[in-house]
Amino acid sequence: MAFVVVEEGESLESALRRFKRRVQQEAIIKEIKKHSVYLKPGEKRRLKDAQARKRMRRRLKRERDFEY
Repeated sequence: MAFVVVEEGESLESALRRFKRRVQQEAIIKEIKKHSVYLKPGEKRRLKDAQARKRMRRRLKRERDFEY
């Protein structure tokens, strides 16, 4: 669970910004969205395969750019 301690003299806006950053770093929103919709096993597998292909393309592109 993400939480921030508001320091003495700190504005509420800056504490809220820190909280939002912490929530994003812990991927809480991503996890909630993932569990909010039921995916059939086949859909889940296709999504997983698509993500793997995307990661592989990204990795190969980085390696090609690194060679030059």
